[in-house]
Amino acid sequence: MGFIQGEGRTQGTLFPVVLDDLVPNDHVCRVIDAFVRRLAMNALGFQRSEPAETGRPGYDPRDLLKLYLYGYLQQIRSSRRLEAECKRNVEVMWLLGRLVPDYKSIAEFRRLHREAVTEAGAELVRFARSVGLVRGEWIAIDGSKFQAVSSARSVREREAMKRYLDQLEQSDEQDEVVIDPGAVAAALEKLNSHPEPEAHIMRVGHGHALVPAYNVQTAVDAEHALIVAQQVTMEATDNRSLLPMAEAASQAVGSPDALNVVADAGYSNGEQAERCEQQGIVPHVPANRAINNKGDGTLFDRSRFQYDEKTDTFRCPNGETLVRIQLSRRDRCVMYAAEAETCSACSLKADCTAASRRWITRHLHEAALTRMQQRATPAAMRLRRSTVEHPFATLKYRIFGHPRFLLRGLGGAQTEIGLATMAYNLKRMKNILGSQKLAAALAC
Repeated sequence: MGFIQGEGRTQGTLFPVVLDDLVPNDHVCRVIDAFVRRLAMNALGFQRSEPAETGRPGYDPRDLLKLYLYGYLQQIRSSRRLEAECKRNVEVMWLLGRLVPDYKSIAEFRRLHREAVTEAGAELVRFARSVGLVRGEWIAIDGSKFQAVSSARSVREREAMKRYLDQLEQSDEQDEVVIDPGAVAAALEKLNSHPEPEAHIMRVGHGHALVPAYNVQTAVDAEHALIVAQQVTMEATDNRSLLPMAEAASQAVGSPDALNVVADAGYSNGEQAERCEQQGIVPHVPANRAINNKGDGTLFDRSRFQYDEKTDTFRCPNGETLVRIQLSRRDRCVMYAAEAETCSACSLKADCTAASRRWITRHLHEAALTRMQQRATPAAMRLRRSTVEHPFATLKYRIFGHPRFLLRGLGGAQTEIGLATMAYNLKRMKNILGSQKLAAALAC
């Protein structure tokens, strides 16, 4: 039972109120409460989940996790604003049993529990699998930029300072300049004192503004668009994220024998596609191949040359053989060519090459690129768009309110995304099952 201050002629009078009567059975607060109650907080890594034998007990991490989940669902992420909600919001009063933690305790909970928050999110995905909301057959992967806390000016200064120190090191190796130790010490101090060393300048939004940001990766199950895995990275592009996100998604859905993963051309990576196939993960990704900007269209296209896998050679339009000459690991390609004498005597040389002989390159993992390109059908791409893009819009503008982090550093960003994806999944599951049915299932 709680009390509410009276108004009007009865101002100053305290009326007893049963808080349970103010929170309907179909309210999201009951879903949050049921979910957090089922968590084994100590096993997940939450601190103070079991009170110490001496001293005053700290706040139960269950209460602070409830507060954050409620806050993210209401676009309230600031610890000071969450403290204010504890004093004025009847729903929060019911959720926390009228506890009013101060903003420092609220902020400290979020700062300390990055891994525990991630594990709690994984537990929610496991529950979703158990009630049939996650099928684990088709997974869509995508990435989107979220702005970091640091300003663009401070990050540019940090990167300029790093370039300056790199240039000094190169000059010192070549004995070309006399280095001022004082200037170097000042540069190092400024570089090491930057509050967010992981943030990098990236293109963000439709206007492609260059701002400090992180690349947030999500893997979404196609059955009900629930996020089964997420990761915050410092990579400006997505072409190295296919394998780690596919592996994380496979683990989240129970490591099935076969899992279809669909992504856009930004994830084109032959080596990672091949490794996915070795683990039973089938990538459906358009191959993003390099374009030869030197040709003017008058010479034979590469498609006119037929590759023979058995002999590892190419056959040219005139029937001559191009053999393997060298391997470029930096460019991840193999180079093939015919003998110069053969090309010079060829009647089609004028239509083939202006050099002494024709060279053909083949990607080191060409077969894997070809297979995933063939699987990237229009239907698979439509599935990708309809599955993975809506969750990002919800995360950015319905949960964050504005796609910018409040916490500094990669660890802080990961904690925020962990809380946001938990809030998103709870909201999505509530919309599918209804609050009462979901709360009842969580309580079992």
